[in-house]
Amino acid sequence: MDNAAEENWRTLLSLFPPQWKERAGESGAVERLRGFSSAEALMRTLLLHIANGFSLRETVVQAKLADLADVSDVALLKRLRKSEEWLRSLCVDLLRENGIALATAASAKRLRIVDGTIVKEPGKTGSQWRILYSLQLPSLSCDFFEISAAAGKGSGETFRRLPIEAQQLVLGDAGYWSTSGIEFVRSRKADVLVRVSPQTFVAYGPHGHRVRLLSRLRTLRQAGEMGEWAVQLRGEKARIEGRVCAIRKSEQAIQQAHRRLLRKASKKQTTMEPRTLEYAKYVIVFTTLQTETAAQVLECYRLRWQIELAFKRMKTLAHLGHLPKHDDQSARAWLYGKLLVALLTQKLIRVGRDISPWGYLLPDTPSGQSLA
Repeated sequence: MDNAAEENWRTLLSLFPPQWKERAGESGAVERLRGFSSAEALMRTLLLHIANGFSLRETVVQAKLADLADVSDVALLKRLRKSEEWLRSLCVDLLRENGIALATAASAKRLRIVDGTIVKEPGKTGSQWRILYSLQLPSLSCDFFEISAAAGKGSGETFRRLPIEAQQLVLGDAGYWSTSGIEFVRSRKADVLVRVSPQTFVAYGPHGHRVRLLSRLRTLRQAGEMGEWAVQLRGEKARIEGRVCAIRKSEQAIQQAHRRLLRKASKKQTTMEPRTLEYAKYVIVFTTLQTETAAQVLECYRLRWQIELAFKRMKTLAHLGHLPKHDDQSARAWLYGKLLVALLTQKLIRVGRDISPWGYLLPDTPSGQSLA
């Protein structure tokens, strides 16, 4: 193995949580290391599969050439399954290191973050799959994972595809904004907190008049100013009482949002509607929570948004590689591995600005700790 690759690996290891090897033993991932010399060799082999996008068969060939492991592709799949809890616990550690207060929530209800992505496997004829998953907070445990075709009836992102239980608070981004999906959650006696899609927003005020969303938002003129309005959604079987909560972004955040929208319109060669730029000045959510303040509701959604930063990187990484479709456990372990790589990338970016002149963290020295 060349020196550059070894140095890159050592740099990556410096970003791992301090007790990552101990977690391997606690989780049972390295109870019996058949074919692997150490927990480090196992992690490195798993990342060849997860981060580099190799198939299981390609991974075992590369691992043998690098003197990391001598195992079959079937043995590696079994090891991936056994590493599910190990990879999940490392993700939780890194989220905490990145400053995400997982225990913070607007409600005592059980929180579930719902998300999904498209996975395209390598090659000109590589298959496309849609994965839909749900993570509980604060444990970050994956309580739902489903793989389906990327297109076709019933393959879209919707709350209706999830098993919902009473007293849960389900958090989703704008892709999950739909009256039918929200009605489904409420029919299970659970609550919802979802980002509003302004283009498809239809709601009514206390007197039955349709809510003019943009006119309400324009009353928020200063950065950080919040507003909330009682609204009603009209489902197929019932009317859903809730609130729209919104906050005006900072000028810097508004400019960034506008640049993204304009780049997207330029790439697609479409004309940007003025109201789209107006909506981009705010974060707008809908919730069925009744007792929490608007600030608490928005803070709860901010928690989802912090984790979404890691999700966005994971989604980029998820387009590369072979998704294990053998069973739910191997697929969940693959998901945690993708999230781990995304979180390590996020940490590298965070500490890269002031990490050190030599390019990596010293062992046993917390990032940012001063000795003076």
